[in-house]
Amino acid sequence: MPRPTSEQAAPPIPVQPHRLAQLSSAIALARGWVAGIASLTLAAIATILISVAVAPDLNGLLGAALGLLMLAIALVDARRFIIPNELTIAALVLAVLHALSNEPQPIWGALIFAALRGLALGLIFFAVRETYRWWRGRDGLGLGDVKLAAVAGVWLQWPTIPIAIEIAALAALAFCGGQYLVGGRTVRATSRIPFGLFLAPAIWLAWLIEALLDRF
Repeated sequence: MPRPTSEQAAPPIPVQPHRLAQLSSAIALARGWVAGIASLTLAAIATILISVAVAPDLNGLLGAALGLLMLAIALVDARRFIIPNELTIAALVLAVLHALSNEPQPIWGALIFAALRGLALGLIFFAVRETYRWWRGRDGLGLGDVKLAAVAGVWLQWPTIPIAIEIAALAALAFCGGQYLVGGRTVRATSRIPFGLFLAPAIWLAWLIEALLDRF
């Protein structure tokens, strides 16, 4: 039998098809993670820069922190259909600091007016939640949405609160319409829609409108 020489090529190593499929899936997953992290990083940087540019003071820093928290809430609610209490509490603490630094009234007056706005909006959302449950026999809004609405009331002034709600509602309707037009998915009364995904960014956008109006 002739011995193989150094010039002879080594026999190819067979690669099983399922190994190739697993490798392709892993590469696609890694690319998705990289793209997602890059998009999230860009969104966070844009949120900070826009907030500070519109309000180059303490208000802008608080607004940037608000934007980052709202971004986190939107992402979590979109993936898990919950709004973590930790993020809501953090946003509430920032809301109190924002009220103290921007309200023309004394400290206690600023806290009382902010608390009244938060209580009023939270009760409205809670009433909507309970009415829908009584009518349909199932939950429409989660308690996380109710708490987030209360935070919005503490953060925003009376004129911009309806703007935030309208932005969130229109964004949710556009999302449902896009699912039907692009993916052919019919949105039914039993379909789950993460409203925090739309309400959270709307709160930051409404704060941005307030900051622009105060500046100009």
